[in-house]
Amino acid sequence: MTARVPIGIVVNGVTGRMGYRQHLVRSLLAIREAGGVPLRDGSRLWPEPVLVGRNEAKLRDIADRHGLTDVTTDLDAALARDDVRIYFDAQVTGEREKAISAAIAAGKHIYTEKPLATTLHGAVELARAADAAGVRHGVVQDKLFLPGLRKLQRLISGGFFGRILSVRGEFGYWVFEGDWQTAQRPSWNYRAQDGGGITVDMFPHWHYLLEQLFAPVRAVTAHVTTAIPRRWDSAGEPYEATADDSVYGIFELDGGVVAQINSSWAVRVHRDELVEFQVDGTEGSAVAGLRGCRVQHRATTPKPVWNPDLPVTDAFRAQWQEVPDNQEYDNGFKAQWEMFLRHVAEDAPYTWDLWSGARGVQLAELGLRSSREGRRLEVPELDR
Repeated sequence: MTARVPIGIVVNGVTGRMGYRQHLVRSLLAIREAGGVPLRDGSRLWPEPVLVGRNEAKLRDIADRHGLTDVTTDLDAALARDDVRIYFDAQVTGEREKAISAAIAAGKHIYTEKPLATTLHGAVELARAADAAGVRHGVVQDKLFLPGLRKLQRLISGGFFGRILSVRGEFGYWVFEGDWQTAQRPSWNYRAQDGGGITVDMFPHWHYLLEQLFAPVRAVTAHVTTAIPRRWDSAGEPYEATADDSVYGIFELDGGVVAQINSSWAVRVHRDELVEFQVDGTEGSAVAGLRGCRVQHRATTPKPVWNPDLPVTDAFRAQWQEVPDNQEYDNGFKAQWEMFLRHVAEDAPYTWDLWSGARGVQLAELGLRSSREGRRLEVPELDR
């Protein structure tokens, strides 16, 4: 019989959408349903979630729904337990820094959603503290594991593009104001005082995607705006949107690659997926989304001719070829959880640490500053 090795994990923020759906149900519980994480010695690591939050009734409802029993509203007590080795944070951003600091002080390994903190100073201090404490640490960078982006990575690794010239990204959708249709996102996302804003939310994503797929970001120019200044919360009460809901960024990468990414919660979708990236290179181009990826090679690129006096007859989308899956893609959150658990249990390689998360916060801060000052800003190396 295969040995089962339990590992206690504090899951803080499990009553939120991301903490519940992606991290508890589709990751930790899915790992248990699959029999645990296989380790090199033949044993299987078995996650034991300890559900932490402020509302005990909600925690117990989730626990009952999934056959769990370990719930508490006392984070300090949970961190004091010897059987707990990992602290995971999916709270609102403003609550994250204090909780992670307490977990580091308690000697727990750290795994957290992004952004790591509300400020670069706070993010760097957490990374330094984790290093000093000798704990293992990681930040969720789920979009790297999406099927469409993994296909894009396959193309890059295979040299499909030749010399990469540019990246263009479009992300977003219309988030209803909340007056006559319910908003799809909680109201704190639109209040700067609560850690909201699309720049602090999405620039950390764009940072790790650009850094991991292409090259480090060396400079940023951004324009930040609040397109919808008045919204309504879940109780139907109006409030002032003090955080930005749209940001347009230009990122200069090592090697001369230029990336342009638009992010908005005030845009209506006219594309195949909610996020798409077009990569153009000397030998070919690709358009990658959450799941799909299409390519056009240099040898099959048509020759459009500009003539505004005649109707367009080219079916431009039909001129691209779909990249096959060639493999099954597991849930990206689950895949990264498994990698982090192996990192903790047997020192398996793991790239996405708190320093990576801090660089994402740095890019968000620089983007906001670039917009305020109306200028291009270089991205300095972080001082460890």
